[in-house]
Amino acid sequence: MRIPSTVLLATPLLTFAQPPAGYYDPAAGLSGQALRVALRDIIDGHTVLANSDLWAAYEATDRKPNNTVWDIYSDVPDGTPPYEFAFGTDQCGTYDEEGDCFNREHSFPQSWFNGAPGMDTDLFHMYPTDAWVNQQRGNWPFGTVSNPTFTSENGGKRGPCTWPGCSGTVFEPIDAYKGDLARGYFYMLTRYMDQASSWPAPVLDQGEFLPWVEDLLLTWHLQDPVSPKEVARNNTIFTSLQGNRNPFIDNPQWVQYIWGPTAGISDNTDGRDRIWQDGELVRIRTAEAAQADVSIYDMRGGLFLATSFTGGQGAVLLDAPAGIYLVVLDTGNGRLVQRVVR
Repeated sequence: MRIPSTVLLATPLLTFAQPPAGYYDPAAGLSGQALRVALRDIIDGHTVLANSDLWAAYEATDRKPNNTVWDIYSDVPDGTPPYEFAFGTDQCGTYDEEGDCFNREHSFPQSWFNGAPGMDTDLFHMYPTDAWVNQQRGNWPFGTVSNPTFTSENGGKRGPCTWPGCSGTVFEPIDAYKGDLARGYFYMLTRYMDQASSWPAPVLDQGEFLPWVEDLLLTWHLQDPVSPKEVARNNTIFTSLQGNRNPFIDNPQWVQYIWGPTAGISDNTDGRDRIWQDGELVRIRTAEAAQADVSIYDMRGGLFLATSFTGGQGAVLLDAPAGIYLVVLDTGNGRLVQRVVR
């Protein structure tokens, strides 16, 4: 049933909160696979919900300020959604078109992990969504679409993939929720990293993301930063439902420490070296006057530029297409990584 969208005065989302003191201590100072293993050990063993429990769980995790269902497949942030669902009365049921009812969307489809218990009800990849749009998405991977064969009322698209390295049919959600979904995927390959190698997921190769998938998810993660909605959802899942957290909501920088061109690289920690952006220049200051090596990577892991300087200060002209780049500085003092946006 469609609820007419109205302008309401609403209480803001829950304020940002931090995990309990010491929660991530075992991961401190780690990067790469060691960080991933440490995070797995922190967040595994969560309380497993029954499939029937999800309806009530969504009332706590995915409630809009106006008390309707926060459906990422129909929501229009900062705008008027075409329809809204009520908890209880609008859960599916049967449906014939968009707006009929909402059901339980596995953003990482069940068939990709053989419907195994635990992960099949894990709220960090499950959302309440319009059943018709959920059906149109089906088990297709996420991707980018220019010529859709289906478009939802909020702008989600299904059609041929246009992302480099990707082919076949994919589903593209709206920009506002791309980062949410990407961080859910990074969670899945951390929480269930030991099982993933046996999954028949088309986005994986021996339990790791295909290169184009990793590139896509990293880009979505960076372009759609963590929102108050995600923080509130993370806190509710932890305190009231599963007893674990999505570490990539709490510490978004850990995504680059595990995946992407600088995976396994730790920042130097004494703060004496510095990288900052000054217009089209990337400026660098080092504590030592000895040789410093600078490498700049695009977000597909390609080496865009490599240079060196001595004397404690240097500058590099970033004459590059618009996008996100990672600057890696190697000195006798260690290694420092900084993201810059052109």
